[in-house]
Amino acid sequence: MSKKIHVGFLLSYDYENLKKSIPPVYKEADAIFIAEDKEYRTWSGEKFEVSPSFYEWLKEFDTENKIQIYKEDFYIPKLSAIENDTRERTLLSEKMGVGNWLVQVDADEYFIDFKGFVKTLRKYDSFLKNPEKTPVQIAGFLINMYKYTDDGLLYVDNPTKVLLATNYPKYTFARQNRKRIIYTDNLLMHECISRSEKDLMTKLTNWGHSKDFDIEKYVEKWRSVNKDNYKEMQDFFYLQPEGWKTLDYIGSKDMEEIKQRLNQKPELHPTSFFLFKKNIGQYFKHLFK
Repeated sequence: MSKKIHVGFLLSYDYENLKKSIPPVYKEADAIFIAEDKEYRTWSGEKFEVSPSFYEWLKEFDTENKIQIYKEDFYIPKLSAIENDTRERTLLSEKMGVGNWLVQVDADEYFIDFKGFVKTLRKYDSFLKNPEKTPVQIAGFLINMYKYTDDGLLYVDNPTKVLLATNYPKYTFARQNRKRIIYTDNLLMHECISRSEKDLMTKLTNWGHSKDFDIEKYVEKWRSVNKDNYKEMQDFFYLQPEGWKTLDYIGSKDMEEIKQRLNQKPELHPTSFFLFKKNIGQYFKHLFK
């Protein structure tokens, strides 16, 4: 049956984060799909292992039998990491079924209010009637978590766009399909690089952007930033440094408290005028395409 909310996740070296990203969407999702490479390989071909305890957690957590694991050969040696990334996302969304809202959430992305996002999606159900002729992408905004300190969290104070859902998954680059985007006021926390140095190196050397910047130099700067000097520094993004100009700080490491405090900051939410301007621009941009 179509017109359901299907949510997809990718299982890789950071699979433990799924314990934080699946629960926020579980209640409101009609079905959840987890893409898993048959040989446990990253997009760069590196092998990883998954503890049996994770599958035990998954089975115990899935009280409504909503979760299914989709196993496939997601690593093609002749493709680049980002090409394997795009291919896996495409196959996953096709598995979830065109005719439904196809939501993809990375393991390190945590919805603050998924119920509100579902309510937003339902406003656009008309796009599910003929997806091929009316492809759209639904965007929200990521609050990028930069680094945990001994007693808090450093995060990027300027949220970034993230493509979360589509009705027609013909991706051309990761989650992008270069079709009309509908911007919405929905926030997610992105545990992008706020991890141990070992886990950070694993992420940076195995993801789709691994060849796009100097990893060693980037990690050196990341290592030096703390709650006492972050205001004296700037340009923290890994690709185009100025993309993350400045950081802010929250004196808590409790995830639920952090979510609540971030969601209460009006400066992290897009304004109504910003959303109107972006959406009217997208409407006319794709009107005759």
